[in-house]
Amino acid sequence: MVSVAATLDPDRLLGGLDPEQREVATAPLGPMVVLAGAGTGKTRAITHRIAYGVASGAYPPDRVLAVTFTARAAGEMRTRLRDLGVAGVQARTFHAAALRQLQYFWPQAVGGPPPTVVAHKAPAVAEAAGRLHLRLDRAGLRDVAAEIEWAKVSMLTAQTYAARARAQRRQVADLDATAMARLMETYHEVCSERHVIDFEDVLLLTVGMLDEHPQIAAAVHQQYRHFVVDEYQDVNPLQQRLLELWRGQRQDVCVVGDPAQSIYSFTGASADHLLGFTRHYPGARRVQLVRNYRSTPQVVHLANLVLGPRSASGGDRAGELVAQSADGPAPTLTSYADDEAEAQGTADAVSRLLGEGVPPSEIAVLFRTNSQSEVIENALARADIPYLVRGGERFFSRSEVRNAILLLRGAVRSDDGGSPLGDLVRHVLAGAGWGPEPPQGSGAVRERWESLQALALLADSLVAQSPQARLGDLVVELDRRAAEQHAPTVQGITLASLHAAKGLEWDAVFLVGCSEGLLPITLADTAERVEEERRLLYVGLTRARRSLQISWAGARNPGARGTRSVSRFLAPAAGVLGAPASARPARRREGRRKMAPPRTCRTCSAILTSAAERKIGRCSDCPATYDEAVFESLREWRRRTAQEGSVPAYVVFTDATLVAIAERAPTDQEGLAQISGVGQRKLDLYGEAVLRILSGEADPAGPAGEG
Repeated sequence: MVSVAATLDPDRLLGGLDPEQREVATAPLGPMVVLAGAGTGKTRAITHRIAYGVASGAYPPDRVLAVTFTARAAGEMRTRLRDLGVAGVQARTFHAAALRQLQYFWPQAVGGPPPTVVAHKAPAVAEAAGRLHLRLDRAGLRDVAAEIEWAKVSMLTAQTYAARARAQRRQVADLDATAMARLMETYHEVCSERHVIDFEDVLLLTVGMLDEHPQIAAAVHQQYRHFVVDEYQDVNPLQQRLLELWRGQRQDVCVVGDPAQSIYSFTGASADHLLGFTRHYPGARRVQLVRNYRSTPQVVHLANLVLGPRSASGGDRAGELVAQSADGPAPTLTSYADDEAEAQGTADAVSRLLGEGVPPSEIAVLFRTNSQSEVIENALARADIPYLVRGGERFFSRSEVRNAILLLRGAVRSDDGGSPLGDLVRHVLAGAGWGPEPPQGSGAVRERWESLQALALLADSLVAQSPQARLGDLVVELDRRAAEQHAPTVQGITLASLHAAKGLEWDAVFLVGCSEGLLPITLADTAERVEEERRLLYVGLTRARRSLQISWAGARNPGARGTRSVSRFLAPAAGVLGAPASARPARRREGRRKMAPPRTCRTCSAILTSAAERKIGRCSDCPATYDEAVFESLREWRRRTAQEGSVPAYVVFTDATLVAIAERAPTDQEGLAQISGVGQRKLDLYGEAVLRILSGEADPAGPAGEG
């Protein structure tokens, strides 16, 4: 049998590496810490290190364990190793590696079937709160679940939690430290009764198993002798303890990270492990990667200015980034009167990029908090720009994707090769809700279509690579991608928080909301937390390959007094951005929007509170003022139109918009356009048919497209 090392040329593997990456690759044994700045090719360096170690005979691939923090990153590492000709290396997340060991050794360590891992804590937290007669709303349950996670990764028990929480002045869901400790204990009881564990328990139980069973620890030490840890600045105390138990007395540990991208302290993560690596391993080799291959010199220069010469994580980092890419446009800073104006300005700028040919998948809008997303989504929807909100459900976990793959798998037997693969796939996907044209608007309906469209485009890509590929080959490719969490590209611009954007990159990035109170966020009440906010902005800046547009708004609501100021983090870059960092948004007096007076019900004059009430002009308690027969005609027309377009009824018109149309009964397109929810696109598509129904000329049961 020919070994993997015998088929690889170590010297050939080094081709294309820069001097620092080569230094990482050619030292496959012994402790090493790699300080890798943003976009410097750290994954390339460590995968070549593993491949070089295998090719040179330093170690067999099945003795290597590479761990990272996301399934996507682990999948990318496996793909790159496979492309280098190396198979057999275990590249997994901390949780996946621990769960595999826990399930394998559970019968030996405990006996019986292992407990079930639950994806969400909320049901068990709710039951525990109920037993203690604590009333928690949805937000409270979410906060308590996050606090339980923090306590576990900090290796605190219900007995030791209270003292630490008081020392750090932690306050969760209006519960004092003692009440939170009792809730933690009861939560543990609920999980034990159900024979379930959460993701943090996977790590805790694996640590306990390795700590208490020397024979199991010895088996793990025999299996894994060489370790690589990616994103090491993000490890928490529990993960660090697990790594120590995995390695035992072995010194072959390579850790890679960037203190300047340490942004998860709220989860218990700390860059101290990365910065203190050479103290624990006095003879460790230390390499810095500073050549940035991702971004233009203009973006890199701005990022260096914002971060400054030293980070707050001990005064060390991977060094100032040095750009390797060609020049690009200068980053811009734009001020707006309010959040709505900023959202509209961003949507307009996105439209221009799309018009210039930039693919939507290469554009991202990033923000500090998820609550900032709504106003951006509304502006994009008005502009008919497809978007996807990142940080939600994984691609291969989406119900429409799972259903589509089942349909594709079932159609393999009927693939006789008579139809082009792309046509066959689209025919099958039609059964899952795909259509040749995207649905109007955005949101969940558009996201479902985009997911199915991504599968169709993947089939086209597969045929381009392998012209003889058939449906069975596509299913195999989907299975491989699902195992590696390697999702196909979905066409739509990305909306993401700065935390969710870490590890990703786009050609064009819009950073919105860069004002005091958002960056840094008001909750950053210590110097350490403020510096973490600076690093968070640095992460956002370095996501951009070429185009970077930064913006902020003076006020939250239209017509309000502008009390915000631009983020202090942009002060060092005032010259680069071409405007004083302290500049207030310029407002022309004639362009200032006045605060709209409260809308009142046309029937009882009560103030209208909800958007739906304001749209139709009356409160929900007052009787309708429209002709019931006309309204029912409109409803029937909408049902038929939606059915023919294979879209939900609300995509045509929402109920509130339909009521507003019936109540106001406009007689021409100009009047119809004045109704909220009737944009130009819907006016073009449906205006004539709606007006004919309102005038009594059309039969709603007739062809929908003709009115």
